[in-house]
Parts: sequence; structure tokens; C-alpha cells
Amino acid sequence: MGSFQDLGISDALAEVLSSQGINEPFEVQVESIPPAMEGKDVSCRAPTGSGKTLAFGLPMLEQVSYAEPNRPRALILTPTRELAEQIYGVLKPLARVIDRTVGTVYGGVSYKNQYRALERGLDVVVACPGRLLDLMERGAVVLKDVEVVVIDEADRMADMGFMEPVCDILDRCLPDRQTVLFSATLDDEVADLIKRYQRDPVRLEVGAEEVSITDMEHHFWLMPHSKKSPISAELIRSCGRTVVFCRTRLGVERVNEELLDDGIGVRGLHGGLSQRQRDRAMQAFKHGECMALVATDVAARGLDVEGVNCVIHYDPPENGKAYKHRSGRTARGGASGVVVSLVQRPQKKMYNRLQKNVGVNVDFTPPDFGSLPTFEVEYIPPEPRSRNRRERNHGRSGGGGYGSRGRGDRRDGGRRDGGRRDGGGNYGRRDGGRRDGGRRDGGRRDGGRRDGGGNYGRRDGGRPDYNRNERNQRDGGYRRGDDRGGERRSQDGERRDHRGGGEQRHSDRRDNRGNYGGGQRGENRDGGRQESRGGRQGGRESRRDEPRQDSGYHGRSAPQRENASRGESTGEKKQSKGKRAPPPRPRSGPRPPRANFARRRGSPVRTFKRKK
Repeated sequence: MGSFQDLGISDALAEVLSSQGINEPFEVQVESIPPAMEGKDVSCRAPTGSGKTLAFGLPMLEQVSYAEPNRPRALILTPTRELAEQIYGVLKPLARVIDRTVGTVYGGVSYKNQYRALERGLDVVVACPGRLLDLMERGAVVLKDVEVVVIDEADRMADMGFMEPVCDILDRCLPDRQTVLFSATLDDEVADLIKRYQRDPVRLEVGAEEVSITDMEHHFWLMPHSKKSPISAELIRSCGRTVVFCRTRLGVERVNEELLDDGIGVRGLHGGLSQRQRDRAMQAFKHGECMALVATDVAARGLDVEGVNCVIHYDPPENGKAYKHRSGRTARGGASGVVVSLVQRPQKKMYNRLQKNVGVNVDFTPPDFGSLPTFEVEYIPPEPRSRNRRERNHGRSGGGGYGSRGRGDRRDGGRRDGGRRDGGGNYGRRDGGRRDGGRRDGGRRDGGRRDGGGNYGRRDGGRPDYNRNERNQRDGGYRRGDDRGGERRSQDGERRDHRGGGEQRHSDRRDNRGNYGGGQRGENRDGGRQESRGGRQGGRESRRDEPRQDSGYHGRSAPQRENASRGESTGEKKQSKGKRAPPPRPRSGPRPPRANFARRRGSPVRTFKRKK
């Protein structure tokens, strides 16, 4: 078939190819390099994996001249980032030898590096249409000096809707440029592109007119959806390097996680990943760091990976063309391969139409691993995965610590600080919420409402700061609702109440009526009015026949009752309209305790009237 020097390629480039093990040109290179070296337009139909990159890259590098900053001399348009990186990896060592520069322009990466590369001057730019148009609008690149334009995978661009951006780019290049087009088909929109932008092109057809799928074995296995993941894992163990195709990004993520949980080393690839993540996945699969690649149709074209033994159609392809391109990832270069379609019973009719479209006649059978050819398989376990934030925070141990990592993961039952020491819900605080159980100052600085009502802001949480037994001992046996016991005396001799302005209260006795619904400890229910012991005893006989005043309780279960209260200015009785509206619940702090309906010593028996 000759050598590259016979086709007009310089000795420097031929030596680089020889060092890579490429000594003889392929068929597509023999047919397309001579007219391209003469400066003619070329439209070539050739399948993927036939050597198209060198077919248009070698004559371009031989003819391209040095570029000025932001004004490249040659342009290669590709539909996907992976194909752009693949072309860049092939041309970069060749361009270095002849002192030419090659760069890439595509989305998913930072603009900064692309700006700097264009400012230094790139002779050849490998670009995706979207990011290239964006840089043109920003003024970072000008295409008026472009002498050679190559459109690779033109049919794929038409399928992805890139025809309009491609036409816009071609309109901004030199009118007398050289246009080279490579595609798997030359009909429909591709034919319109050839007619509009090429001048007397040399039409070449290499290989079969359609993608050949006769070199691999086809299997259509019937199964429920729940069996797809375990059967895919077993296929990967049996066949080795495998590409698993799904239709959606979420499907790729889900299948990737299921295969990892099954002990298979896999990587995911779809359009939602950043370019760095996609590059890492591709490099790991190419270099044998994982057993399988789970991908969308992004990897169906332009992906040239050697040694792929099996292709699994986890989800059905969109049409016959997609089935051919997916299946073409295996049995490349004369090797053998297996294509397995996982079919659910409702999808059987659709796969029947698909078989007629692609020219395959295979029966639907249950999974049969004995019918598969034998491959040499090297098992590659999955990499240890670091637990993400959601996994670390999943579950609570001991009922506390919203940041816990699950029962038993930490000695203290959750967060690094133990959640709550008592095991309750703490919303992430070490001491169980707030240090004082509510607001930092307990609601108010004086421990309650200004008028003494309400208990939501009490520093002691609405209850006395001693328990029931201690209170009974201090009161000499006094209990709620009991007339027994001596007078309640203060152990300190005198207690001070800092209500409002800090008035000093009588130390001999305090009125505890409605204390659990009041503000500060020992306040009266009528808003903090002080009564001496003598004054209360003097007026007790005159008020014995009167009904009790409202206790000031604002809980949810207080009974509705009619109370008669005496006006401050006149001695007339006025009818109460009912209980006061409760204050709004605070965001934090203890709940109000239940009402204290116990009688005060010496007070008349309470009577309640129900509203009719």
C-alpha cells in the first residue's frame, strides 16, 4: 500500500508515526490525503475507527502557516468534547515536530486557559461549535484568517442540531478556504452542507455504506427490570472490558452506583459531568483502571478504545442508527465482540422493529452465559469510595445529633461533639439547644414579661428552681391545695425581686397563686401588684364571698369561665368577657406547664360556671 512519504508527507511526520507503530497508511488515508494536499475540497464517507484523524490532520499540518494572536489558521469542528480531545491527542506530537501549535476550545472548562492560549497564537484550533461561537462574541477569536476547515462527524452534528452554528462559523471564515468534510453518511442535511459550502468537492466513499455490525455476536435477553443490574455485573465479569449504554444521565448515575455496590470497578460518563471528570473517566477506561464504562450516547460515536469485548444496551437505543453506533464500540480492528440487549417484555415489540431496521434476526431468549465466547478477563475491584456528606449525616444514633453518621459510627452517638449529651434532639448544639434552654437572656433580662405575666421567658423555664420535695421542706409541710403547714418562710431571710425596676419584695411571704402561669417566681397574677401579708388578711374577710380572680393562666387547656373583678376607680362590678388571648409561642424555650388550680390557704372554694 506504500508509505506516508509516497503520499507527500514529510519525513519528520513520518518518523513520528513510525515511532508510534504506524508504518503504512489506511485505506481512507490513501484516498483522501493526495487531493487534500493539492488544496481541493474533500467530502468523504467513512466509518468511525478507520483512521480519519490522520487523513485530514496530516495534510493540514503540512500546509498550515503560522498564526497571529487570536487569529488561527486552521479549524477542526467536532460534535463532542471527547472527540475534540482525541483529535488533539493525535495531532499534538505531530505539530510539535514541525513547530506548530494546536489547541482545543470546548465548553465545560474555564475560559481563562483558552483566552491565554489564543492570545499566544494557535495555528490549529480543535473546537466544538457552542464554545467557539461564545468566544467569537467575546472577541477572543477571529476566523477571518482561517485557510482550512475540517468538519468531522458531520452526520452526528446534524443529529445534535449543530448545523446552524456550523453554518454561522463557516460564513465567518475566508471565502476561498479549503473545506474538508468527513461523515458516516452523506445524505439529508449533510448533503445540503456539501452543496452550500464546498466547491467541486472530491467525493470519496470508504468501507461499507452503513456501520457494519456483522463482526460481533448479538444477543437479546428477556428479563425484568430488577434483574438488569446483577446480570450486567455478571456479563462484565465474564467478558471483561465493557461499555454499558443508558439513555439518561440519571440512569448512568444509578447503574454506576449499582455496579459499584456489586463489586465491579466502573466509571460513569455523560454530558452533565465537568470536562475534568469526563477526561478522568475516559483515561481510566482506556488505561485499564476499571472494567466497564457506563455512558450515554455521548460515547456512541468517535470513541476509539481498543480491547472492548462487550457492549450492553441497558436501555433501548433511540433508533437503528444509534444501535449501530453503540454496537460499533466493540469488534474493532478485526477483533471479536459481543452485543447484549437487556429486553423487558413490554419492549419486545420495539426491539422487533429495531432488528428489522438494522438487519439482525435474533430470537429473544432468557439469559444464557454459556452461549458467550470466552475472553481473558482481569478482575479490577472498585476504588474505595469516600463517604459523602449525605452518607455521613444519614441517621441519628441515640435519638440525638442531627449531624450523626449512624448508630455506632461514633462513640458519642453522632456529631463530633456528641449531639446532645442526654441523647435528645439538639439541632446540632453540644449542650442540647441553648445553654439556658431558650433565649440567651431567658426571654428578658428580668426573667419574664415587663408586667409580670407569661412564663415563656423565665430564666428557670417557668417553674421554681427547686423540686417539689425541697419546697415542701422549706414551707414546713405546705403542699398545693392543702391548708396544712405553717407559714412559708424564706431561708435567706429576705429575697429580692428584680422585677422591672428592681423593687424589693416582702420577704416574709409571697403570693404563689397562678405561679406556674406567671412571670417571675412568686409574682401575683394581676401583673405584679404587691400585697403585704397584713393587707391580704385584712381584705380576705370582705372578699370571701367574691369569686376568685383570673389566675392569668394562658395555656391551651384553660377552661372558659366568667369572673367578676372589681374596678380600680369605682366599686362597681363589671362582667369579664372571658380569658385573655394567649401570647405567641416563643421559638425556643420550654412549653408552659399545666395550670395550678390548687386553692390558696384561706381562700374560698373555687366555683366555675360553664358557658351555655
